[in-house]
Amino acid sequence: MAGRPRQARPRDALGRPLPYGEAGVEPVPEEALPPLETLDVARRLVRDGRPFSAHEVLEARWKAAPDTERDLWQGLAQICVGLTHAARGNHEGARRLLDRGAGRVESYAAGDGPRYGLDLDAVLVCARASEPGGDDARG
Repeated sequence: MAGRPRQARPRDALGRPLPYGEAGVEPVPEEALPPLETLDVARRLVRDGRPFSAHEVLEARWKAAPDTERDLWQGLAQICVGLTHAARGNHEGARRLLDRGAGRVESYAAGDGPRYGLDLDAVLVCARASEPGGDDARG
C-alpha cells in the first residue's frame, strides 16, 4: 500500500484521534471485505459502541462495490456516521447524516439489487428513530 495508512493515529471508540502513544481501539481492516462479512463486522462494531469503525468498514465496501450497489453501502456508512455524531452530542450533524443515509438506503430499496439478508425497512425505521427528535421532527 502506498502512502501512510489512514488509521495511523490511535482513535477512541467514537473515532476521535488520541495522542500518539496512547492505546486506542483496535483498527479495522482498510481493505474492502466481502459483502456478508462487511455486514457482520459492521453490526458487531455498532453493538460494541463503535459506529465510527463500522462506518470505515462500510466505506471500504462502498468504494469497492459495483455502481449499482453504491447507494446501499454509502447509505449504511452515512447512517453509522450519523450514529457517531449523535454519540458525540452533535445532534444537527447526526440528523443530517442519518437522513442522508436513510435516503440512499431508501433509494436502493426501491430497486432490485441484492439485500444481503438485510431488512432494509427495519434499517430505515432504526435510522429515522435514531435522529435527534425522531419522528417528532417530521410533524
